[in-house]
Parts: sequence; C-alpha cells; structure tokens
Amino acid sequence: MPIAASRLPAPCRPELEVINRLLQGLEGRLQWPAVIERARPWVDAVRSKPAPFWAMESLLREYPISSAEGLALMRLAEALLRVPDAETAIALTADQLGRADFSGGAAEGSQHKMLASLSASAIGLAKKMLPESDSKPGVLERLGSQTVVAATVRAIQLLGRQFVLGRNIDEALSEARSQRKEQPRLRFSFDMLGEGARTEHDAQRYLASYRNAINVIAASSAKAGGDGPPERDGISIKLSALHPRYEDAQLERVISELVPRVQGLMDLAAQADINLTIDAEESDRLELSLEVFDRLAAHVQASAPRWAGFGLAIQAYQTRSLEMIDAIAAIARARGLKFMVRLVKGAYWDGEIKRAQELGLAGYPVFTHKHHTDIAYLACAARLIEHHALILPQFATHNAGTIAAIVGMARERGAKYEMQRLHGMGEGIYRELLATESTLPLRIYAPVGEHRDLLAYLVRRLLENGANSSFVHQLADAQVHVEELLHSPLAAADAPGQPLPALLYGEGRANSSGADLAVPEQRLPLQQAVSVARVPVIPMATTEDVQRAMVTLGTGFEAWSTKPVAERAAIIRRAGDLLDARLADCCGLLVREAGKTLGDCIAEVREAVDFCRYYAQQAEERLEAIRLPGPTGESNELRLHGRGIFVCISPWNFPLAIFAGQVVAALVAGNAVAAKPAEQTPAVAAAFIELLHEAGLPRDAVALLHGSGETVGAALVAHAATAGVCFTGSTQVAKIIQRTLAASDGAIVPLIAETGGLNAMVVDSSALPEQVIDAVVQSAFRSAGQRCSALRLLCVHESIADGVIEMLRGAMQVLKVGDAADIATDVGPVIDAEAHAGLSRHVQRLEREATLLGRSPMDARFAGTHIAPVAFELKAIEELREEVFGPVLHVVRWGGDVAALVARINALRFGLTLGIQTRIDSRALRIAATAKIGNVYVNRNMIGAVVGVQPFGGEGLSGTGPKAGGPHYLYRFCGEQTLTINTAAAGGNAALLAGLH
Repeated sequence: MPIAASRLPAPCRPELEVINRLLQGLEGRLQWPAVIERARPWVDAVRSKPAPFWAMESLLREYPISSAEGLALMRLAEALLRVPDAETAIALTADQLGRADFSGGAAEGSQHKMLASLSASAIGLAKKMLPESDSKPGVLERLGSQTVVAATVRAIQLLGRQFVLGRNIDEALSEARSQRKEQPRLRFSFDMLGEGARTEHDAQRYLASYRNAINVIAASSAKAGGDGPPERDGISIKLSALHPRYEDAQLERVISELVPRVQGLMDLAAQADINLTIDAEESDRLELSLEVFDRLAAHVQASAPRWAGFGLAIQAYQTRSLEMIDAIAAIARARGLKFMVRLVKGAYWDGEIKRAQELGLAGYPVFTHKHHTDIAYLACAARLIEHHALILPQFATHNAGTIAAIVGMARERGAKYEMQRLHGMGEGIYRELLATESTLPLRIYAPVGEHRDLLAYLVRRLLENGANSSFVHQLADAQVHVEELLHSPLAAADAPGQPLPALLYGEGRANSSGADLAVPEQRLPLQQAVSVARVPVIPMATTEDVQRAMVTLGTGFEAWSTKPVAERAAIIRRAGDLLDARLADCCGLLVREAGKTLGDCIAEVREAVDFCRYYAQQAEERLEAIRLPGPTGESNELRLHGRGIFVCISPWNFPLAIFAGQVVAALVAGNAVAAKPAEQTPAVAAAFIELLHEAGLPRDAVALLHGSGETVGAALVAHAATAGVCFTGSTQVAKIIQRTLAASDGAIVPLIAETGGLNAMVVDSSALPEQVIDAVVQSAFRSAGQRCSALRLLCVHESIADGVIEMLRGAMQVLKVGDAADIATDVGPVIDAEAHAGLSRHVQRLEREATLLGRSPMDARFAGTHIAPVAFELKAIEELREEVFGPVLHVVRWGGDVAALVARINALRFGLTLGIQTRIDSRALRIAATAKIGNVYVNRNMIGAVVGVQPFGGEGLSGTGPKAGGPHYLYRFCGEQTLTINTAAAGGNAALLAGLH
C-alpha cells in the first residue's frame, strides 16, 4: 500500500513564503566567499581554454538564442530533419534563414565557423532564389535552393551529434567506452529520445526500446565490472513515454497498465544491478509520479530489496521540491530501501507558467525568479545530503557556484554523492572540477536516438542554457566578471518574477479563478458539488407571458438606461465576483443539466466571469460621452445609449457562458433584456439571472423566458418592442430571425448573430505530429465535439498523412467515453435524443460513403446517449456540406499549393475558426491573411477562446460580428446621439472675446 507520509502540500503556495523558509534552512550551511574561492579557478581555466568547437558555450557565444540567428538555428533544429518533402524543406529553410545573417555570426579569427560555413553566399542564394511565396520554385531556383537546404541539413545533423551520444544504444555504448579511455571513472545514464506516447503503439515501442537498452547496458556492465549501480551505466525512463494517458485523471489505468510495465523494466535493471531513474515531468503529474514511485518501491521491497539502483529525478524549480525529497526519504525508510535521486533545475518552466495563467490558479507551482530556483536547488542539495543514508544524491548542474557549494556541504557531512552533466554541455567546468576532485564520480546524462527525434530535447536544452540569465550563457561571456558570475543567490526577491495569474490582465480586470483537477484538494469540492447538485424545473413561458414581460421590460428600461455607466458596470462586475466565488456549485449544475465534464465546466464558469468583468471594464472605458472638435462657440458631444429591449437567444452548448455574455453585454450598455435560454438548459440560465438580481440588478431590467424557439423565440423576435436581437445558434435559425426582422414594419432592428462553422485545420509536413494530434483530439472531441469552434475538417499534407492518421487512430483508442461526472471521462453525452439521432444518421451515411479511419471504444450502456468519437476520410473537402455538431471528424489529404487549399476552404462560405499547423512562419501568416475566417489559431488547438484575449466570432455563414469578448462588441448594443450646442447664441462667445487685448 502507498506510504501515507508521501502526501505533498498544495503546489501554488506564496513564493516568497516558500523561499524564506528555504533560506532559513540554509542558514549556517553555506559561506559564500568560500564558494567563490573554490569555483573561481574553474571559471578562469574554462575561459582561458576555448571550449570544443561544438560545445554549448561556443554555440551560445556565436548565436545567442535572443538573436535572429539563434532563433533560426533553434527552429531549424526542431523541424528540418523530419520534413519529408523537398518543397516544404526549401520553404522552411528560406523562412528561417531569410530572417537571419549567419555571415556575420563568427568573429574574425574565430574557430567556431561551422554555422557560418553555411556562408554568406549560401544564405544570399536562399534569399535570392526563394520566392516570396512558398509555392514550388522553378528548376534553376530549385537547384540553388536545394544546395542551401542540403548544407543546412548537414549543419543540423552535425549539431545533433554533439548532443546525442548515439543513434542507438550500441552506438552510444561504443562512444561511452571511447570517452572512458580518457576518464575511466566516467559513467552514463542513457535516455532513449522520443516524445511522450500519444498511442498504445507508441508506448509499446518505447517499452521495447527501454527493454532492449537495459539488456544491452546490462551485458556491457557485466563485462566492465564495477560495484553496483553507483559505478555502472544506467538508464533514464520517462513514464509519459510508457503510457499514452499518464495523467492524474486516469489514475486507475496508470496503476493497472503502466505500473506493471515499469516493474518489468525494473526487474531487468535489478537483475543486472544497474541504475534505473524515472525522469521528472510537469508539476501536474507530481502527485501521480509520487504515487507510482511508491507502488514501484513496494515492488522493489518485495522482489529485490538489496537493489539500490532505483531512483527518480526531482526538479528544484518546483515549489514542492523539498517536500518531494522528504517524501522519497520517508518511502525509503518505510520500505527499507536506498534510492538514487537526481536533482535538476527543471525543464518545463515556460510551460508551467503558461498553464497556471491559463487555468487561473492562485499562484505558480514553480519559482518565478531564476535565483529562487538556485536557492531551492541548494536547499534541496543540503536536504539530500542529510538523507545520504537513505539516498545517493546525484547533482545535475553546470553552475560552478552550485557545484562548489555542493562539494563543501557534502565534505562537511562526509556524504557520498555523484555529479551529473548533460552530454555536450558543461565539459569545461567538469574538466577543471575533476582535476582537483579526482575521486568524485561523474555521470553523463546521454540522449540516444535518431537525429530526427532529437528535436524536442535539443530545443529544450538550447532554451534552458541559452537564456541570458543562465550560467552556461554567462560563462561564455568574458565581459561578465567572475564575481558577478558567481554571486550569491541567497536572498529573496521583493516580489514574484511574474504577475500572479489573477493579475494577468492588469489592475483593471481580475482574471477569473480556476481549479487544477490534478490537485486532490482542489478537485474534491467540485466532485462534492456534483454529487449534491439537483436540477430544478423551470416553468415554460407562454405567448401571454412574453407580452407581459415585454411591457414590464419597457418600463424597466426607462429606469435602467438612465443609470450612470459606472453604476451599471459595478452591478455587472459584482455579478462576476459572485459567480467566481461559486465555481463549485455552478459546475455541479452544469454537469447535471448540460452533461459537461468537470474540466469543461470550470472553463465555462470562468468564461462567464470573464464576460462580466470584461464588459464592465469596456463599458466604463468606451460608453461615456465623447467630446468632439468643432468651431469656436460650439460644443459637440457623441453620446451612447441603450436601444431598448434586447432579445438574447442562447444555445445549450454553453448554457452559462454564452447566455451570460449576451445578457450582461446588453445590460451594461443600458438595455433591458428578454433572455430566452436553450430549451435543454434553462436551470443554468435561471441561476445566473438570480445571481444578477443578488448583485443589484433591478428585476424589471431582465426577464427569463423559457420555451421553444418556435413559440417563445419567435414571439420575442417578432415583438414590436424588440429593439435588437443577439443570437447564437445554427445558421438556419439565424436566417429565420433575419427574415422575420426584415419583414417587420417597425424600426430597423440590428441582429448580432454567431452561427456554426465547417471549421478546418491545415497541417503541412513541417508540423510536429505529436503536437498535431494533441490539437486535433482536443479540438474535435473535447465537449463531445459540441462547440461552435470545434474542428470538423482536418486537411493533412499527403506526405505525412499516413503517419498522422495512424497516430490519430491510436489516440482515439485511448479516449474514455462515459459519465460526465467521472473525472476520468474525456467525452460525455451529446445534448439530447434529437442530436443523438441526427449524428447517428450522419455517421451511418459516412460508413457507406467514406473511409472509416478510427473510432473510440465505448461501453454499450452509453450507446443511447453518447456518440463515440469517430473519424472518416473524405475524397474531397467539398463532400462536407453542412455542420455536424458532434464528435465526428472528417479528414482529407492535400498536396501542391497551399493557397489553392485555402481557396477551397473559403468556398465553403463558413468562416468561424481555422487551425494552422506549420513551422513555416511566413506560410502561417499568408494563410491567415487569405483565409476568410474570424478566428485563426497557429500551432495550438482551435477551442477555448478567452474573453478579451481571443475575441470570438465569424463571418460569411458563420455570423455577423462584432466579436464576443472583443473591444467592439458593446457598440452594437448601443444607439448613438450627437449633441451640438451653439454656446455663442446667448450673449456672444465670451471665451473667445476674453482672449482679445
């Protein structure tokens, strides 16, 4: 059973509080002047002896990541080697090299000229021969272009060889033996390169790779000898590579499927008595990793209690790193084992920051100052040294000051430990260290794999070590004095290095509060709310109710519209704050009435909160009277006012967010509102209306009218008192509303409509397949495909289509279709029986007319309420003629000119969302410029537009505009009045006359 002591604290604690506690723990442990004196000779020696030609220090000196050349290098390294077709390779090379100047990169007399040898003439040829468009060049142009591409590919391959020990484990071991001839005590931890698994096939492939590597390492270690894991080569494994759903929500599957796989690898490593280390992952997997580690430790306890080679990596930049060490020590103590623990700084910092901001968390799970991470590393190092009876510490760092501090602390305690560095980095520092500490063990973390697989690893290393603040970068800069390079990090900053997620949008608008479902303490209140939620019955309105409501609203409008903008905004903002505080209760109701998963519920409540706060802010900034210029003796002013009664008709797919967004926009602009929610979800709407009243909205300013579109909706649209209609729903219903309004004999009434879309994603051959699959699965199948923005049409370049389709098929197989209230569910039910029947008929037709690519498994008990995600291949884009509002994906292959593909997408006449997956920046911009699409997303999913960040709405058959959640939205709800006053009419122009002498 898991060790109870292994529980971790909340991930988003106040950073300064954590740091101050870490600093207290370091008091008396470090004398920094002594650290500087120990490290100074190493730094001086490294600077006096130029680094090897392809060492990281050399690259960073020649081509800093902050430069155009460094960025081009990074982008080409990430993508070029996996591009299968010549045209895309040429376009990618031109796109990146065309914005950089490698000819000036190497200083006169410099030995570091490999990238410069791409040469001014080659780069000039690329710029000259490659057209502005990335369309296929002519024969002569291709000859020149291919020369440049070939040179670039060769340079990238040479670059990869410096950071990947071998293309396979045999080659890597051969290189390791070669290096040991010079340093006999050197040992290696081999890391088999690759992305996290997206499919079960990927996981099995990585499992076989790990198994083979362990067997080969074991055979080599048996020949080489050595006393157990500390003196032998080992292997590092990534749990996310061994299971396609390595995430907290899938705990049961992880325990039943992943844990036995790792146990098998551990048994092989234990039999060979070599080290097996579990690599670190993102913070949302930290609790899960600890749970898995504990279960694996129990296996070691039962099967190989004398094996001391099992371990894991801990990232010091996580605010819970010290507690993680204590938890591992507690497991070791309870199990009677000894572990090997690798301490690293951390590899996903930018992603962790972005995730916390996007989720609206209370803080960050990582430190936001680099020197805070340095403090945490030292505190963790000290704690590992304290636990040296239970843990063999492995310190992975290239920072000379950190190394010197560790040497001093370990010597004081008499603790055994080893140092680690990345292959291809930090060679100079460790050369000097081992010259003075000849018995100190050094292990090389050595990636192994084909060069085309190195991209994610290499780019991450370049980003980590190429940042201007990194030690490796500054070590290469002789202008940085030794004292500055080795200055003590032991002081807390005055404030966080990043604004807290709540302040993401500045002081004027607070970000909505979210929850991290990977954290049990945040997940539990939501699950409890779901368990007690009940859906009240909302009475249906009659046409008589509509008539009475419009009369009441007419009276209410007179009072509400005359309130100052600031008062109206204050009420709407207060409603947002109330909603923000009731996240769990709102989620419970959404799960029960709308069949949404918890993740979707959180996002929807947050969107509704954002609408309230954003429109309140926009009203205060944009709806006050505007003074206009004019001749002397005259004042001119433009005033905005409510139109009257606005009819707001919202859909069931976002029963809170879209409903709230429409209603509060109309209200804050000074209108009264007749709100008709979707027939399927009136309880959510009713709850929000009551919340508005609680916030101070007069009861005669809004009316909830629940009923069918044919009766209540039609009556509201046709009513003589209707001054505007805001509608979100199908294109067909929008057309009916449009015709009804046009046929009216009354005033010309504005229509704000957001309708459906045949939303496409264009994928070219430079795109990263794993990233494509993540975006496709989220865009097409999240929310059961019931989003306006959901992906309907996937257009994949023919040169990579087979591989992408195979990966998509596998990714669909590991989706879970089930009860929306179950945290493990990925795809919940479709909204009702009518939607289910329509989708079923469409799928049946595709089964006859198209090619089935893949379908997610589904338990038979959900057959009447759910549609399993399914994908079909069409022969042509034009076969998709109408929006299919569910988890049904249509795939087509494309080739040739991408401009022709975009023209065919435009010809569908829908224009809501478009996804673009490419590494060619200029291509993405050209597609966006020519696409008649309201929202374009590059290298990400196509759903989840954020209020005020990605204003949402389409054109063509997809809507009228303006975009919801954008700066122009409120104006459409307003009437305008210009007030001109002749101020000189009474007694002359006193102001002008006063200026006479």
